[in-house]
Amino acid sequence: MNTPTGARTLTGVALALAASMALTACGGNDDASTAAKPKPKTASEATPVKDPLVASFDGGLYVLDGKSLRTVKTIELPGFNRVNPAGDKDHVVISTDSGFRVFDAARQAFTDAEFKGAKPGHVVRHAGKTVLFTDGTGEVNVFDPAELRDGDRPRTRAYTSAEAHHGVAIELADGELLTTLGTEEKRTGAMVLDKNNKEIKRAENCPGVHGEAAAKDEAIAVGCEDGVLLYKDGKFTKVDAPDDYGRIGNQAGSDDSPILLGDYKTDPEAELERPTRISLIDTRTAKLRLVDLGTSYSFRSLARGPHGEALVLGTNGVLHVIDPKTGKVKKRIEAVGKWQEPLDWQQPRPTLFVRDHTAYVSEPGKRRLHSFDLDSGEKLTSVTLPKATNELSGVVAGH
Repeated sequence: MNTPTGARTLTGVALALAASMALTACGGNDDASTAAKPKPKTASEATPVKDPLVASFDGGLYVLDGKSLRTVKTIELPGFNRVNPAGDKDHVVISTDSGFRVFDAARQAFTDAEFKGAKPGHVVRHAGKTVLFTDGTGEVNVFDPAELRDGDRPRTRAYTSAEAHHGVAIELADGELLTTLGTEEKRTGAMVLDKNNKEIKRAENCPGVHGEAAAKDEAIAVGCEDGVLLYKDGKFTKVDAPDDYGRIGNQAGSDDSPILLGDYKTDPEAELERPTRISLIDTRTAKLRLVDLGTSYSFRSLARGPHGEALVLGTNGVLHVIDPKTGKVKKRIEAVGKWQEPLDWQQPRPTLFVRDHTAYVSEPGKRRLHSFDLDSGEKLTSVTLPKATNELSGVVAGH
């Protein structure tokens, strides 16, 4: 995640004391001890990398140059670690065994910003805020990613769910907070809180609620085992799946499109269902369309392009560029070799990460990482890494 003598010593002590008092007085910081923590030295000493990528592997992280894909630094970090954009041009959030840790990818070092808690889960960026949901405690933390620049833990808006569960939350532009409802055994829906964390709306008709996405005009969706639950203009609307069990657990949205991209599964008894159909949910009409791609995909296969395109990386190795309005595949980019989704969700598989007009695709079976221009479909760069990667993400500034 420097000592002068004489009068200069006294000046240094005074300055240090003043800085400590200023940090301690900063309102909204739940961890007062951060004022006493020293700055990570390596963060200021390293040469910054522009537009870095971060890929996890068994035992650590690779920090990569976003253009050349050159490995800038290797960070040792045991355990299964997940990577998410923090919401600015420098940082990512790493989900570790102990909680969420903020990593300065540009300077290749962990900062003092940490949110401890068992089972750190979803990281959501929307409307200039980043929201963390800790599954083991049910705690929600909302912060402005601009406050990460100093390396300290940012001021947070905190909320704790009635019961801990595998959940997700998102703060809207007007300060409303949508957060899921459930327990460790059963998840039922979502509710909305006002700026003071007072409940103002609730919907409990979304069994197995999982995942979130935001579409154009701030239409928010969470997935259900029988469709999706939309929240728009202060109202909840249920979009039913065409099947009794039609699970949409992973979604991808775009501010440029009113249509959301989702997965679609129909077998509740499957150890691992490998679906070939995706869902496209029109948030204007609350209608759902299914599109069969003729190939399966995984939960790390969904993304959106710079113009709102729906992107799906298939197990046939093809990156499908889909028009969300028609469901037609507009372009097929040969990205990687054929692959099969592993039974264990924590095991590596090809992963798609999109930033601006570039799609990054990992190929762990060959220890390869590729980048593609989404407009032309051309491959930009490929590299071979020392170890097979698992998660793949990077810095993403702005929401």
